[in-house]
Amino acid sequence: MQEKLFVVKIGGALIDDDELLNEFLEQFSNIKEKKILVHGGGKLATTLADKLGVEQKMISGRRITDKETLDIVTMVYAGGINKNIVAKLQQKKCKAIGFSGADANLIKAKKREHAEIDFGFVGDITEKSVNRKLISKLLKLELVPVFSAITHDKKGNLFNTNADTIASVIAQALSSKYDVELLYCFDKKGVLEDIENPESVIKNITEDEFSTLKSEGKLHKGILPKLENALGAVKNNVNKVFLIKETELKSHIESHHAGTEICL
Repeated sequence: MQEKLFVVKIGGALIDDDELLNEFLEQFSNIKEKKILVHGGGKLATTLADKLGVEQKMISGRRITDKETLDIVTMVYAGGINKNIVAKLQQKKCKAIGFSGADANLIKAKKREHAEIDFGFVGDITEKSVNRKLISKLLKLELVPVFSAITHDKKGNLFNTNADTIASVIAQALSSKYDVELLYCFDKKGVLEDIENPESVIKNITEDEFSTLKSEGKLHKGILPKLENALGAVKNNVNKVFLIKETELKSHIESHHAGTEICL
């Protein structure tokens, strides 16, 4: 029987709220099984870019990352946010250790190729990008890896990489060794049938149902990357994938009644 592993992803809205973040990290630190945390932090990067006068360009919700923007997101994601989270987890007696993908060659990326758009220093990854052996060794040492959304190409270049994708590929890469559960934690109770009704949670979504919801325009742009990555994880042997409200992590771990489950 495989050992349980939780791969948990959090985003900018939670990171921006100290009280909520503390509450969440308390719940996360109390997970008894092996665990990995992946975080984004887009809002803080945008705020700093504005203060520095560095114009930010977004296309379909994805950040164009020029050299100045890369410097900013590296400082914010791999620096300030990552170390703040690690420090808070240490306070809660959780042996966290913070990483970018460049550290120990943990996640190797390729520059995004697009026929019409140059995304700049944006890296794409697959499950083969992940150094699963080393991550497994860290987990055996009872360490809790905390990943920022920065990767590298092993040629001296850093890349901005979607944190939802990082969580998904880490979960996929470790699914042969562990019973992996991937959790996307955000500010809704799950995927909503009606964005105006916070109680209209869709309990289960298959690939066909996702395609239908997308074609009907019922999915806002922020949820699309999460669902696409969640489906990719399910199709690549990740045992369970849920989208849940960040404040319901503890109750979900105990009962699995919260949020939206992504299914084949």
